[in-house]
Amino acid sequence: MGIFQKLFGTHSERELKLIYPIADKIESMRPDMIKMSDEELKAKTQEFKQRLSKGETLDDILPEAYAVVREAARRVLGMEHYRVQLIGGIVLHQGRIAEMRTGEGKTLVATLPSYLNALEGKGVHIVTVNDYLAKRDAEWMGQVHEFLGLKVGVVLNFMDNDERRAAYECDITYVTNNELGFDYLRDNMVIYKEKMVLRNLHYAIVDEVDSVLIDEARTPLIISGQSGKSTKLYEVCDSLAKVLQRGESSGELSKMDIIMGEEVKETGDFIVNEKDKLVTLTPQGIARVEQYFHLENYADAENLEIQHNMDLALRANYLMHRDQDYVVKEDQVLIVDEFTGRIMPGRRYSDGLHQAIEAKEHVKVKRESKTLATITFQNFFNKFDKKAGMTGTALTEEKEFRDIYGMDVITIPTNKPVLRQDHQDAVYKTKREKLKAVIDEVERAHKTGQPILVGTVNIDSSEELSLLLRKRGIPHKVLNAKFHEMEAEIVADAGLHGAVTIATNMAGRGTDIKLDEQAKAAGGLKIIGTERHEARRIDNQLRGRSGRQGDPGESRFYISLEDDLMRLFGSERMLAAFNALGVPENEQIEHKMLSDAIEKAQTKIEGNNYGIRKRLLDYDQVMNEQREVIYGERRRVLDGESMREVILKMITDIVENTVDSCLSDDHSSDQWDMEMLNAQLLQVFPLEPVAITDGSKFNKSKLKHLIKEKAVKLYEAKEAEFPEVEQLREIERVILLKAIDRKWMDHIDDMDQLRQGIGLQAYGQKDPLVEYKMAGYEMFEAMTSSIQEETVKTLFRIRVEQKVEREQVAKVTGTNKDDTAVREPKRRDVKKVYPNDPCPCGSGKKYKQCCGRIK
Repeated sequence: MGIFQKLFGTHSERELKLIYPIADKIESMRPDMIKMSDEELKAKTQEFKQRLSKGETLDDILPEAYAVVREAARRVLGMEHYRVQLIGGIVLHQGRIAEMRTGEGKTLVATLPSYLNALEGKGVHIVTVNDYLAKRDAEWMGQVHEFLGLKVGVVLNFMDNDERRAAYECDITYVTNNELGFDYLRDNMVIYKEKMVLRNLHYAIVDEVDSVLIDEARTPLIISGQSGKSTKLYEVCDSLAKVLQRGESSGELSKMDIIMGEEVKETGDFIVNEKDKLVTLTPQGIARVEQYFHLENYADAENLEIQHNMDLALRANYLMHRDQDYVVKEDQVLIVDEFTGRIMPGRRYSDGLHQAIEAKEHVKVKRESKTLATITFQNFFNKFDKKAGMTGTALTEEKEFRDIYGMDVITIPTNKPVLRQDHQDAVYKTKREKLKAVIDEVERAHKTGQPILVGTVNIDSSEELSLLLRKRGIPHKVLNAKFHEMEAEIVADAGLHGAVTIATNMAGRGTDIKLDEQAKAAGGLKIIGTERHEARRIDNQLRGRSGRQGDPGESRFYISLEDDLMRLFGSERMLAAFNALGVPENEQIEHKMLSDAIEKAQTKIEGNNYGIRKRLLDYDQVMNEQREVIYGERRRVLDGESMREVILKMITDIVENTVDSCLSDDHSSDQWDMEMLNAQLLQVFPLEPVAITDGSKFNKSKLKHLIKEKAVKLYEAKEAEFPEVEQLREIERVILLKAIDRKWMDHIDDMDQLRQGIGLQAYGQKDPLVEYKMAGYEMFEAMTSSIQEETVKTLFRIRVEQKVEREQVAKVTGTNKDDTAVREPKRRDVKKVYPNDPCPCGSGKKYKQCCGRIK
């Protein structure tokens, strides 16, 4: 701890000193609130709204509003906010992250800032990690808000647009991060404003904020449609990948080895680098692929698709593991969230990896998708005017919250002291010895009746442990992605006397494990971690399941030197040292050096993951700026603004660009290639060929002016074709929307392709990100020009179709040669028709010889 911290305390302690007086004020109002009748308490909501309309701020009414919610919760739920919960509520209102230990009642805390901010009438979103929690909290905590006269809604996966819109129109809306993000993207794909479901993004309270804004921020939200590519190549490449031989590499070369001309020795057909998640073909493997596909040179540009599909097939077979990264259920490959152990329905790996896994597992390979809309969670949540979050574990990631989201982390003290004992890690040489020690410890504790929660890092491990427990005859429940429907029920029972529960790392997050009296007497909930997670917060989250609200409990992690974390990121010298010690089998190793090594490995991975997320954000920032422009234009169209000025500017820009690209400034007007210019203009405007009569007096700006005049006259003539000009305005909006959407979707795809290959710029000593920004800007400019051309071109080629509407009783006024009744059109739908014009009835005769004759 530094001298500054010793003198002035930590950041959280300093900030809390400023908050305590507000909490004192709220608590002092308790006697007055208790005296109020239900009607008086409910009337406070209207009173607060009036005070806000007269110029008071949310901060001015905060103490009284929080006191009202506190009293309402006491009456409706029988739960009264503790002082620490009031402090947490103040932190959330300030747009910060409240770090509150598990079991401190974060769900109840959210009722305070959500009520206060909902009084502005701009909407509050309470964001949770799954549908179960969204529904539970809306029904449970929503009672408090509804008692006080506010409307509460919930958005669930199966809801249609009307139900979603109604939920978002409520004062407070409970919704998952995925549903909220996808609704935002879908809203920016609609063609009528009435189809939109979201209101403005005003204030969000994110529950389990580290899970939403950090763990899930590595993969962007993507809405996709099917592309026309065949899926056969995935299956062919998978067959080949399965018969290739895995090899070994002699390791990385030192600088001296390179100077001495040493080479890396590789065996087999491919090498797997688990640390960096890469699979590379060896020269021998490349030769086999060339032979299989009858290729002369595997590295040729024309073989890019085969290269890409082979890479995917190798990754699917040797880096992606069933029941760890994904599960196969009902002939589908479903992704498992590596942090929560939950299935993520509707999510698919991008860039063809999902199809490669489907080929590997012999399920139906779905067509590769084309990205229609995409956004990262970082950029999405930064669109909110104000956001706040709560979690049990955020302090280790404070730098990321501050840098990317502009939110600081305030650690809230616990209501009661934590009595849980966190034991030193138990380390074993092999995985087999570790599992035996875990089962022995479960058996020993189970005999005493102490409830036990065993945390695993993936489904595979949980099923392996379950098998070993069954062999010992120990009754238990398994909670993993395969049984997530029973999640809440299993988690709630985990604190009962004699219960043994196996769960993937954070399954059941958001549900409290309550102990019965016998369980407390037996020592409280015992947490056994079977492997350290990549992130320290996830380990802390597992530990935090025990010792809630002053309950007894204990925790210990069991680790082996063969665990992925130690194998891939632990120091090789350390492992060699332990091997040299000759530790007997089944003996526990305890050493400070080991604990330090584990901590270092986790810190290293957290740094890597932060780097990945930061890079993702840097690249998405380019797309984000472009997305803002496009979505802004779409919004103007949806809001029903007249696009006349926009269209006129498009016409002007197209003329300028076409003349500049066809005619050189260096040539005199008699040397201009007018044929080429007319051909280019004709692709957009149905203009008569432009001819120069007096060449000596003509220059480019005069020519541009002449063409612009002709094009604008054409546009005005088009306007005159419509009986009501608003009809054309609506058509312009429809055409512009279609053009924007089509070109934007293609642009997303092109930018994705650009990003895949931009890394190669580093070989030329160029920063790939800078090159990506420059190329992305040029591509955006090209897309904008393309939108202009397509819009104007379509607009000039539309024709007015005369609507023929029936009268209430259709009146036959004559028959044509096919004996088909000819109905008299309504006058307001018909332009003036002259005797020699074609007859509007479509007979092909002149009007005077057909319907005009029988009038």
